[in-house]
Amino acid sequence: MKLHTFKGGIHPKEMKELSNKCPITPVFPSSKTVTIPVTMGGAPNTPVVKAGDLVAKGQIIATGDKFMNCPVHSSVSGKVKKLQNCLVTGNQEVPCIIIEADDENRTQFMEPIDPFTSDFNVAIARIKDAGIVGMGGASFPAHVKLNPPVDKKIEYVLINAAECEPYLTCDERTLQENTNKVIDGIAICMHLVGALGIIALEENKAYLKNQILDEIIKQGYEDCISVCVVKTKYPQGSEKFIVSSCLGIEIPSAKLPADAGCIISNVGTVCAISDAFRLGMPLIERALTISGFGVEKPCNIRVPVGTLISDLIPDVIQMKEETVKVISGGPMMGFAMSGTNFPVAKGTSGVTFLTKKETQLFEEEQCISCGSCVSICAMRLNPVLMIREMKSGNYDKAKRYGLMDCIECGCCAYSCPAHIKIVQRVRLGKGVIRQKMAEQRAKEQAAANNAK
Repeated sequence: MKLHTFKGGIHPKEMKELSNKCPITPVFPSSKTVTIPVTMGGAPNTPVVKAGDLVAKGQIIATGDKFMNCPVHSSVSGKVKKLQNCLVTGNQEVPCIIIEADDENRTQFMEPIDPFTSDFNVAIARIKDAGIVGMGGASFPAHVKLNPPVDKKIEYVLINAAECEPYLTCDERTLQENTNKVIDGIAICMHLVGALGIIALEENKAYLKNQILDEIIKQGYEDCISVCVVKTKYPQGSEKFIVSSCLGIEIPSAKLPADAGCIISNVGTVCAISDAFRLGMPLIERALTISGFGVEKPCNIRVPVGTLISDLIPDVIQMKEETVKVISGGPMMGFAMSGTNFPVAKGTSGVTFLTKKETQLFEEEQCISCGSCVSICAMRLNPVLMIREMKSGNYDKAKRYGLMDCIECGCCAYSCPAHIKIVQRVRLGKGVIRQKMAEQRAKEQAAANNAK
């Protein structure tokens, strides 16, 4: 079997065996309360409920009037307790709506519609109204992605089933348990943009290929959906490398997959799209992986959006005393959290509990310019030069070295013998650049206003 791949990358321990045999199990927070961020992808939303309001499961509780807005729905039926800022992934405090569930299980879903006979605008509106965003982590609004500019000819819908992040297996389990729904969601996306479908599957999940092909044939899509097995390598799941591996096309700097004739979607996202049409259900729940040697029983679970991780302890998650780090996401691209009191958002693919042995905490040492970070960078950047310029405060020069093109995959930090926290420094550097850009736009706007 020919394996497709890209240049660069690393091979960290996969640790998939901890949870990839665990079926996705529905669970509910012990407090019967959810903390739902007002915005989870797209333009900032505004709450449309207030404290004391009764809400139904599936009811819109926050939205906006811009095309980039992606509405947020209540994941339970109950009463709005309060609106306040709460800690979320990334250790930021953002506006959240706290809802206490009742036992009535009221629902406010949309009417099911046929995606293949609906008008294009009606179908795009359905995806937007369902609040569907990318569930692989980026949380980009699906209705925007599936409605590309008219000058972008889309030839392929690529389904990212690589799941290259160590420890995480919820996509693998979704493929295994809901193959029919995955294929249906892909077919809907293909129909909307008039393209062929490709499922990109890493070699460590190649055992699913025949099952997927059987379902493709069963639903009658054998002529337009294929499975591409790619090499197991990190960060294979990044959109630019999926395109490079499957199609041999390189996406230029500052360009998007649409510029290469592709739309890329996550396994969970296409399942949510299928549910939005077939069941009228908005994105109000998601599967995620709980893993790491810091928990007694790694597992895959499905929870209402807004479930606090702390509300799953100890009924679902039994933390070990030797746990030293909690990560929202996987160990490579996830965010180390200050505790477990943060909610599951639409883009939360897992929570990893690590022991000291797994984290290998080291103090930073002096860079020796060995070039390890350069040789493994799949984006073909020069991290050592970017870090050197940022340490000197030369952020514009770091930008010229490719700072804004970095995908923050962590390969450089993983391979660095000096244990330099490259990703954290890159994130800070990007923040400085964005702040400068915002200030420049404000100056230009002020100058334009004064000229009127």
